[in-house]
Amino acid sequence: MGDLVLLENELTPVMKKLRAMGFDITAAHNHVLNETPHVMYLHYMGRGKSVELAKSLHAALSESKTPLDKPVPPAPGGESPAFVKTVEDTLGTKGRFAGGVLSFAIPRSAAVTDRGMALTGAQGVGEAINFQEAGPGKVATTGDFVLTAEEVNPVISALEDHDIQVTALHSHMLTEQPRLFFMHFWSVGNTESVAKGIKAALSHVAVK
Repeated sequence: MGDLVLLENELTPVMKKLRAMGFDITAAHNHVLNETPHVMYLHYMGRGKSVELAKSLHAALSESKTPLDKPVPPAPGGESPAFVKTVEDTLGTKGRFAGGVLSFAIPRSAAVTDRGMALTGAQGVGEAINFQEAGPGKVATTGDFVLTAEEVNPVISALEDHDIQVTALHSHMLTEQPRLFFMHFWSVGNTESVAKGIKAALSHVAVK
């Protein structure tokens, strides 16, 4: 399971190919605003033998311009930029810095299941928060909060209080337990201020 990032004219061909191969489509929508080119996020779930699932996903992505034969470049070594320590100290947890992006995957405190199967954070059911340097003393942040119904509006208020824009609120799955909502966000601003806004939002989420 996961999401495919597609151009608008790629969405339907990829979706048709996935359905033809037995995948469930669980959502199709935006995650950000004002991006160029405009992209859509296609969420899916498949069950079966790993090799067959991989081949089917490859065939579906071949309907898009996704560069499947392009290797992922290795993460550069060396000392992390100053914003990394500022953000990590503010959030009180360590992230992963690679390719210029500081990423956090913070698991929810309670288990999330789908049709009896426990899902992991890597399957998109943890708080996914990313920071990238956006000039001296500034960062951009984006990602998604994974929330139960009662957490949604307190998190919206915390983000708005810190000038972090909510860009989308919707589901990514069909039969998960507990029912979850995915809230996407965006902001560019002072590093410490943005990090404090994310910390304030996380204070309303049941995370480990």
